[in-house]
Amino acid sequence: MADNQQQSSERQFSVQRVYIKDVSFESPNAPEIFRGEWKPKHELNLNTKVNPLNENVYEVVLSVNVSAKVDDKVAFVVEVQQAGIFTANGFSEEELGPLFGAYCPNLLFPYAREVVSDLVVKGSYPQLVLQHVNFDMLYAQHQKQAMEQDESGGAQPSHH
Repeated sequence: MADNQQQSSERQFSVQRVYIKDVSFESPNAPEIFRGEWKPKHELNLNTKVNPLNENVYEVVLSVNVSAKVDDKVAFVVEVQQAGIFTANGFSEEELGPLFGAYCPNLLFPYAREVVSDLVVKGSYPQLVLQHVNFDMLYAQHQKQAMEQDESGGAQPSHH
């Protein structure tokens, strides 16, 4: 019991910094796109990447790509890489997966959502507020897919 208490007191997680690593806004069919009826179809793609920096220090990059099309014409494309530097001490390898694959993206997503919303409005489009994303569920799905690929022997590179 004392070992568990000692181990938990040594566990530390902290956010050192949150920043925009890369941002892009394209409106390839402006100004023509503004002349038609605004009934867009949106597409959202997410990706998370973890870069070890130092011992127990990691950069987590959440990539958010949003596109809007009206009929077959692209109205806009927004790409944001929202990043953070995190310190994680005393966590097992099994704990680091969900920490970086779900918890950190949950922390970063509101910042990325704000950047997307600001860029869309500045591009002269109606405000777009992305709905909350359940990164815990996405991480669990990714883990399940990775296990199924391992079991089927299809050693495909995994993308998340």
